[in-house]
Amino acid sequence: MVEFQHNRDFLKDSLRKTIDFRASAQHRGLPIPPLEEPVDQQLPRISLPDRESWSLVLQETDLADAIGNRRSRRNYSDEYLKVEELAFLLWATQGQRSPGEQPPHFRTVPSAGARHSFETYLFIHRMEKIPPGLYRYLPLSNELVLIYSADKESKTRLSRAVLGQNFVADSAVVFVWTTVPYRMEWRYLQAAHRVILLDAGHVCQNLYLACEAIQAGTCAIAAYDQEAMDELIQVDGEDQFTIYLAPVGKY
Repeated sequence: MVEFQHNRDFLKDSLRKTIDFRASAQHRGLPIPPLEEPVDQQLPRISLPDRESWSLVLQETDLADAIGNRRSRRNYSDEYLKVEELAFLLWATQGQRSPGEQPPHFRTVPSAGARHSFETYLFIHRMEKIPPGLYRYLPLSNELVLIYSADKESKTRLSRAVLGQNFVADSAVVFVWTTVPYRMEWRYLQAAHRVILLDAGHVCQNLYLACEAIQAGTCAIAAYDQEAMDELIQVDGEDQFTIYLAPVGKY
């Protein structure tokens, strides 16, 4: 059991007792890291429907039913998602809780210290009004920014990056969450990384439940080729890297 001890200790909060939080960047008065990574202003953007618009596509879903029906779904139909449905899923997983009324760090999911270390990337395959390609969600402006358009090899590269789990590329859209660790390290130093993983669970569970409201399914994916996935979404793998992903499609 000795070989597991280090990882078991990581799961405990005992580390907190050994950290001098006076050494944190926050305590030393260093600037707070932005809640959204910079965007190349030359990249095309798509404005997403607001809550008033996407609320019209939601099904009457009882919360107890949504929780009871929650399951990992790996088989998807060829049906396209509506852009209003995508906007709802993005709001449910990383959107601002009350845009225009709350500070931008008040999101629909909990995060340690409201630091929200995640960025959301989307491999869009079948979406009404949005061409296939890789996009990034901008929660502060409720927009998508196109990183690159899909080509005939896009799905093959994605399947390889998820270690041959081909159903991922068969979905309508794949959510890929990256983490920017410094957003959390700025406050919590060495204790940051455990809570980043806890936060990832909050985000993906919201996706599961939100999918039930649009008659769609998802499946959390934690097995992937780290370097290949980071290269696909064009992050450096050090200051920002893939942490979790989930395909979504109608069933």
